[in-house]
Amino acid sequence: MTPRPNPETAVTAETELRRLLDIMAALRDPTAGCPWDREQNFDSIAPYTIEEAYEVADAIGRGDFAALPDELGDLLFQVVYHARMAEEVGKFDFALVARAIADKMVRRHPHVFGDAAARTAAAQTAAWEEQKRAERSARAETGTLAGIPVALPALTRAHKLTARAARVGFDWPDAGAVLDKFTEEVAELRAELPAADPARLADEVGDLLFVLANLARKLGLDAETCLRHANRKFARRFAAVEARLAARGTTPADSVLDEMEAEWQAVKADERGG
Repeated sequence: MTPRPNPETAVTAETELRRLLDIMAALRDPTAGCPWDREQNFDSIAPYTIEEAYEVADAIGRGDFAALPDELGDLLFQVVYHARMAEEVGKFDFALVARAIADKMVRRHPHVFGDAAARTAAAQTAAWEEQKRAERSARAETGTLAGIPVALPALTRAHKLTARAARVGFDWPDAGAVLDKFTEEVAELRAELPAADPARLADEVGDLLFVLANLARKLGLDAETCLRHANRKFARRFAAVEARLAARGTTPADSVLDEMEAEWQAVKADERGG
């Protein structure tokens, strides 16, 4: 069966979506629109689309549900923006975008919208990947790694590349084996330090990051999420170090490393309850 919207919310959602589409059309109007918005194209808007997706993820990571509707709205606006530009050149419109994803969700969930037997989450994951493989084949995209976007964040793409390879048996047996590989890669990087060849160092550091993305995957973690968490933790702790130094009438720039390290350790101890 095809899902039907809740009549109590459908009118409001449809009305607000229509308003957003009309606003976008007005912004792009050739004569009365906004000069900045009229100048944009797919290439210039794409970085904003990526940025807005990260801001959504950040709000979710912080559990900030007061900010999340605004961030989701910014991301929706990016979809509307791209659809409007495509409509202007006769490629497609927002309706086609919405129809395409709705059709895809129905097609990939026959156990909900069709006659297929009920599935566990694991069975649905396997079926989803098989359906995606069939769709890639229909588009003449061949090879185990076909269809993984090059523009993904590097850690995310590493995760997807190795997860796809793992499905055909090309994978380390466990996380311990990945750690052994990490130790090997650290030794190779250390061996390159004396020569300090930028190209070789970049290659070895890339190998380290790739192995770490694999380690996260083998542990059931997402490397991008892990690194975002580490970034937030570092920013929080460094701000606390600055505050502690300010209370003593000094700054990081006026302090030696040992002083900052002592404050850093104090901040960590405070976070861990002493």
